[in-house]
Amino acid sequence: MLPALILSSDSHVFEPPDLWATRIDAAFRDRAPRMQRIDGADEIVIEKDQVLSGIGLISNAGARFEAPETISGRGRFEDVHRGGYDPAQHLADMRLDGVAGEVLYPSQGLFYFRIADGALMSAIFRAYNDWLAEFCRTDPARLKGIAMINLDDVGDGVRELERAARLGLAGAMITEYPLEHRRYDQPEYEPFWAAAQALDVPLSLHTATRRQGKIRGAGPQTLRDASSRATKAFYPALSMCDLIFSGVFERYPRLTLAIVEFELSWAPHVLSAMDYTYRERHEEAFYRFKDGMTPSDFFRRNVVLSFQEDALGIRLRDAIGVDNLMWGSDYPHSESTFPQSRKILAAILAGVPDDEQAKIAGATAARVYRFDAARLAPGDSASVGQARA
Repeated sequence: MLPALILSSDSHVFEPPDLWATRIDAAFRDRAPRMQRIDGADEIVIEKDQVLSGIGLISNAGARFEAPETISGRGRFEDVHRGGYDPAQHLADMRLDGVAGEVLYPSQGLFYFRIADGALMSAIFRAYNDWLAEFCRTDPARLKGIAMINLDDVGDGVRELERAARLGLAGAMITEYPLEHRRYDQPEYEPFWAAAQALDVPLSLHTATRRQGKIRGAGPQTLRDASSRATKAFYPALSMCDLIFSGVFERYPRLTLAIVEFELSWAPHVLSAMDYTYRERHEEAFYRFKDGMTPSDFFRRNVVLSFQEDALGIRLRDAIGVDNLMWGSDYPHSESTFPQSRKILAAILAGVPDDEQAKIAGATAARVYRFDAARLAPGDSASVGQARA
């Protein structure tokens, strides 16, 4: 049987279509995101005519169990799970799925890191952070929001991080991979890492948030979309290595980085390759750590990975670190395990010792995002799911 406490470290809200018209700074209102129906499907559009993406892949939970061949980037807002934008319904869907608490990321917002104009991006993120904080106040014990932060201007990013903390948001997401000349090994980011540590705000790299590049599902069909999806862990792995090799976690030992929705199996090889490089390629790994620390030591102390269904990764959990693993449902996206999360999680964790199951299914997420387990009694959210598992 699964542990009593099940927390999703990676779930999502779905931003309502009028969010930007009602909340964004007036100076950006005519350029703000909007949902526009094009050829029978709703698309996310900014500026005058820049289409960022369709909404199908970020809105159709359950289709994978019923008709996976219908999964497409094309979708309509009326088919989105109401729980994506209605907090009361979101909590009801959590009870249905047997999940006691959730860490909430954006849906459309994942794509806004591609916006070239940094000022517009920051205005979008401020409006979203305000809305998300209100969403989470419906039940702050169970709903933990992750702020969106633009680091084009690091000082502005620090100020928004501080504001997000005052709003009560539980973490902050930054692009999984910045512009090539501004990767995370650069000293310009030092004030941001320092602020995140001082505020005790965990940072996230979430899939689909690269600062540049084509958005999967937008534009002409190409097989490269499939190749990009199959190798998507490449970019967050680079960002993580940049942070580790440049000594960020040595200088900020209490900083936590969550790598979200990239699964697990890639990690053991990268950990081994980092340690090999540090040990035998001093010309490349020229920043040398104190006290005999190795790159994998910093990973195990400072990095956590959020996964959905990586059974192979669970088999490799000792090579990764059991304390570094967190499960997430990805509600309400097409990949989501909703409404069969407990059934799927039970199958993945079959044979895993009970104490390790407890960490993976909820305890690590509770530690990172400060869920109070005592306030999340299984007789409320989880009991429905326990009957289903």
